[in-house]
Amino acid sequence: MLTLISHRRENDVSAPSQDEARIRLRLAPSDARYAGGLVPGSKVMEIFADLETELALLEGGDEGLCAAYDSVEFLAPLRVGDYVEGVARVTSRGNSSRKVEARVYRVLSVDENGCRLEQDGPVLAATATATIVVGRSRPAQAS
Repeated sequence: MLTLISHRRENDVSAPSQDEARIRLRLAPSDARYAGGLVPGSKVMEIFADLETELALLEGGDEGLCAAYDSVEFLAPLRVGDYVEGVARVTSRGNSSRKVEARVYRVLSVDENGCRLEQDGPVLAATATATIVVGRSRPAQAS
C-alpha cells in the first residue's frame, strides 16, 4: 500500500523539506559531449541518481536502488558553465518502495566569455518520476 504525500509547487526552488533531496552544481567542460558545450542528458540522469540515493539514505539508511523510471523529459538545453539545481521528493511510500519526482533547473547561465546571461528565474530543464527501493532503517553501528 502506498501513502500519498502532499505536492509542492513545480517551480518551487526553496529550502528542502524532510522528504526532499537537493543538489546544486556547475556544469564543467568535462561534462560536454557536443558542439557548443552542450551537455548530454546522461549528466541529468546522473544528477537524478544522486538525488535518489540521498532520498534512499534518508528513508532506509542505505543507498538503495532505482527500480524504474516511469518518465523522463528533457525540456531545455544545458551547457558548460550553467549552474543547475536538482530537487527530488518522495511522493508516496510502500513497504520498501518510494515513488520519487525529480526536477533539474538551470538557475544561472554564462556565455562563452564567462559573462552572465539574463534569464527570468530558474528554467525547468528536466523532470523524472521513478521508483526506488530502500533498505529497512537500522541503527547506526558504533565504529
